[in-house]
Amino acid sequence: MTKKATNKGIYIATTEPNIGKSIISLGLMQSLLGKAAKVAYFRPIIDNFAPGEIDNHINTVTTYFNLDIKFEDAYAFTRSEVIKKINENKDDEIIGNIIEKYKALENRFDFVLVEGSSFIGEGSIMEFDMNVLIAKNLGVPALIVGGGVGKTLDEFVGNLQMAFDSFKDKGVEVLSVIANKIEEKNLKLVTTELEKYLPKDVLVSAIPLNYSLAHPSIKEIVETLDAKVLFGEEFINNQAGNFSVGAMQLRNYLIHLKENALVITPGDRADIILGALQAHISHNYPSISGIVLTGGLMPEEPILKLIEGLSDVVPIILVEGGTFSVTNRLGNIKSRIYAENTEKITTSIKEFEKYVNVESLIERLITFETSGVTPRMFQYNLFQRAKTNKKHIVLPEGLDERILRATKRLVDLDVVTITLLGDRKQIDDKITALDIGLDLEKVNIINPIESPNFESYAETLFELRKHKNVNLAMAKDLMEDVSYFGTMMVYKGDADGMVSGAVHTTQHTILPALQFIKTKPEAPIVSSVFFMCLDDRVSVYGDCAINPNPTSFQLADIAISSAGTSTIFGIDPKIAMLSYSSGTSGVGEDVERVREATKIVKEKRPDLKVEGPIQYDAAVDAKVGKLKLPDSEVAGQANVFIFPDLNTGNNTYKAVQRETKALAIGPIIQGLNKPVNDLSRGCTIDDIYNTVIVTAIQAQGI
Repeated sequence: MTKKATNKGIYIATTEPNIGKSIISLGLMQSLLGKAAKVAYFRPIIDNFAPGEIDNHINTVTTYFNLDIKFEDAYAFTRSEVIKKINENKDDEIIGNIIEKYKALENRFDFVLVEGSSFIGEGSIMEFDMNVLIAKNLGVPALIVGGGVGKTLDEFVGNLQMAFDSFKDKGVEVLSVIANKIEEKNLKLVTTELEKYLPKDVLVSAIPLNYSLAHPSIKEIVETLDAKVLFGEEFINNQAGNFSVGAMQLRNYLIHLKENALVITPGDRADIILGALQAHISHNYPSISGIVLTGGLMPEEPILKLIEGLSDVVPIILVEGGTFSVTNRLGNIKSRIYAENTEKITTSIKEFEKYVNVESLIERLITFETSGVTPRMFQYNLFQRAKTNKKHIVLPEGLDERILRATKRLVDLDVVTITLLGDRKQIDDKITALDIGLDLEKVNIINPIESPNFESYAETLFELRKHKNVNLAMAKDLMEDVSYFGTMMVYKGDADGMVSGAVHTTQHTILPALQFIKTKPEAPIVSSVFFMCLDDRVSVYGDCAINPNPTSFQLADIAISSAGTSTIFGIDPKIAMLSYSSGTSGVGEDVERVREATKIVKEKRPDLKVEGPIQYDAAVDAKVGKLKLPDSEVAGQANVFIFPDLNTGNNTYKAVQRETKALAIGPIIQGLNKPVNDLSRGCTIDDIYNTVIVTAIQAQGI
């Protein structure tokens, strides 16, 4: 559980396509702009668009509200790009890029309105789960919108209930559920039924089906039917009302006209055309929105000349196809809201403000505090922190392929300065042979025995270790060892931290640091933690790498150090001192050691939240924790786990890592005066990359 932070975003999610999500986005944006000076609009995944075009949703919102956002900054991927990456097993890249784009907006704006995808086209079957995953990783609450058209009450309520549960199960807080496109007579019924099934703190609203918003504009009709505009192009954004087919005589047709009717008639029916135009300007008949001339029939020249002489003519468009087929095609047009159609935009905003408790919703948004962090967000935050204050990290194992590939990634991202230890020609030859593509101009390379600092480093080591019978010759021999040389670089301030262990043992890596970097005054023991990036949270495991059988005092020190490390990395520690027993029930030497360690932690650091002895299930499962330790503020919600011995800790972290596919970052060595971190000899390129970044952040705190 991370430190709580004020929320800066909201995720609008839907359950299916064509449910009028734009009403919610426009209305909420209008309301947010009344409370915050700068509000951004972001769509993680948009529909594919043709070259030279832009996404209609983004264009509508950014244009109408005059938002200072470039089009390319307002989205992360097109639908096809997402499908391609999923097929290439690059799911992590999807979430990573979405987080990066969102965070860039979050840094520039007071609030970010995030609109989920639209369930249209390829890949729509996986979209709901993708939207839940995105909201989770952005760390923002959700607003769920459902559409009531074509559903029974039970079906509609059931769908929204399932959607709500899906978000909650993944740890996404749902602030509001909105039922859209509901028959006005059923508004109260729908909200009452939803409130029966949803928690009381979820704001429930229902918006009626507005038929005017469902009708297309003349512009949409022109685009869909590939029509030709003959007259009235300046009024092309007129919104069509009911379709009115002019097939009868004029005297009969006029009595069937309704307000904003779209007149559909063959192009040779001059009587209907002129009669409809006259009715439009007459106080005795309804206004019309436009005229569709079918059959590809152009009116005769005298009729065209007569119309040309009129002022403020409604749009008249010419289409191919018979009246019947054209009318059917018109009925199938899915109307949308676009930037130029201000009438629909203002109608949408008014509908939202009329039927949604705006003040309560905005209040909840502004006061909502996020308390969770996902592994992807954790890694993103690590990267950003490291990059804001670049540190110099030395990697002694400069000939290892994994080290070289991780170095390329790190220098390409410009997140740290790297020094590799080893022979430059050998390193260069290996880079060429493996086609790694690492530019050695961006990396420092030092061969210890050729370094101008070699003699002074050896003399420093001699002075530091002569009380242990180390003479100058011995110090020079030791300084030829890359672990000693790299550690001395850190000690002397020529590097900010060191990462090693891809080739060397833990002892080989850590021993020089213990000999002359030494421990901090407040940390009598050196220990380690792993950041375990699980599916939906980040946990801290300690000690899983260094101390085989810690005493109660050492366990307490490990817990206190682990709490400090957690805090440095933005995790508010809730410490579980693990054992085979919970509370006061267990007996035995091992459980007593943990009990005593817990007592020591509470005495030394009464400000820390700690529970022990406690079993793992009681530490992580709220129900089990409440059953076994009902008064505990840690049980069921622990995020820092202190294992009773190395055997338990090392096996547990590896079991969790393998069985859950969790990313384990570490071991992170804690307690030293300057950061030196150890790698597993089975480490991956990602392990090296993450450990270097963590080491850089540790160095920032020195």
